[in-house]
Amino acid sequence: MKILKNKSQGDISIGRQIFNKVPEITLLFWIIKVLCTTVGETFADFLNVNLNFGLTGTSVVMGILLIIALIFQFRSKKYIPSVYWITVVFISVFGTLVTDILTDSIGVPLETTTIFFSVMLMLTFVIWYWKEKTLSIHSIFTKRREVFYWLTILFTFALGTASGDLMAESLGLGYLVTGIIVAVVIASIVVAQRLKLNSVLSFWIIYIMTRPLGASIGDLLSQPTKFGGLGLGATVTSVIFLTGILAVVLYFTFSKKDVIKNALVEAKEDMQGTGLIWQTVITVAIFVVVGGGAYYFRHNALQAEAKLAVTTSTPNQNSPVLLLSPLGDLSTFIKITEDTRNLVIANNLAGAKTRIADFEYEWDNSQSKLKPMNKVKWTEIDNATDRTLRELRAVNPTQAGSKSALDILLNTLK
Repeated sequence: MKILKNKSQGDISIGRQIFNKVPEITLLFWIIKVLCTTVGETFADFLNVNLNFGLTGTSVVMGILLIIALIFQFRSKKYIPSVYWITVVFISVFGTLVTDILTDSIGVPLETTTIFFSVMLMLTFVIWYWKEKTLSIHSIFTKRREVFYWLTILFTFALGTASGDLMAESLGLGYLVTGIIVAVVIASIVVAQRLKLNSVLSFWIIYIMTRPLGASIGDLLSQPTKFGGLGLGATVTSVIFLTGILAVVLYFTFSKKDVIKNALVEAKEDMQGTGLIWQTVITVAIFVVVGGGAYYFRHNALQAEAKLAVTTSTPNQNSPVLLLSPLGDLSTFIKITEDTRNLVIANNLAGAKTRIADFEYEWDNSQSKLKPMNKVKWTEIDNATDRTLRELRAVNPTQAGSKSALDILLNTLK
């Protein structure tokens, strides 16, 4: 087998038959990608909370599974739908966990992780283009290009998680509003591509954006109706999405509809006459200006609300009211915690599990207002909350363990 070369495409095959290792981009590709994102997140939550692995333990397990999946993916001689999409599921989970560890365990702000993964993603693209003279997803023929491809996907999931959580949680927009914003951005990119925006650039932008979109869809389906969701629950939602993934993968396996037919021609079309470099510079500039401006105004508004909350809750010489917490009035959270504790004492663990969901919902919705008031205290309560959720949502929760976690949470709140 001879080595094929092209000055604009680099080495395409080195001593082996030419087969592309990734699927064609179709509507079903994007559908299954969103499904994989949501299932990956719910599976990680199952390991972290229900099986009580914790964030570190879940990361170790998913890291091992990802390595095994990548070994099979790299050893395969051509694109195999089942192997490829299992790898996507695992890398989506691991990329999400990387961001969660940085923000939840180490305390790195979401603003920092968003900037960091944006820079890492851009550096990966620069090195990829420098080494291969192409970023085309239709030319993943060599091991080195596979490495660039999967490294890029890892950073897109980490960036998508960081930016999505920044919007939904830190800026207090919630996952529904965040999902709508992301959907609008995706639709804009699709229209721009029809107006000659580079297909490679369009692909990677949409790939990043489908991560927060998948999280929003999963949240909408799984959350209880009183919290604005459809009330399907995480288990039912996961089953629905897994069934969808299996159906699409089986369809791809037997129909071969996602196999790239003429990779050389499509790779050449990806890079010809569409101004990848200057379009990328302009697009990144637009995202920085618009996104940075929106962040600036929203962040300032939240800071103003936090200062007002501190001022109104701080006792003065004319008021006998005592400030019980650096976060102001936490009576709502104390009441829910006491209710949950009473249910545990009565050995009604099912009722306690339902009641603590009220705490989780209210706490997540208040993050954008409470965290700026006192980050240290907020983190202390957040860690106690996570421990309580793990205890009550474990596969076999215990009365003693649940009560102990609730006692710690209650003391932390007070």
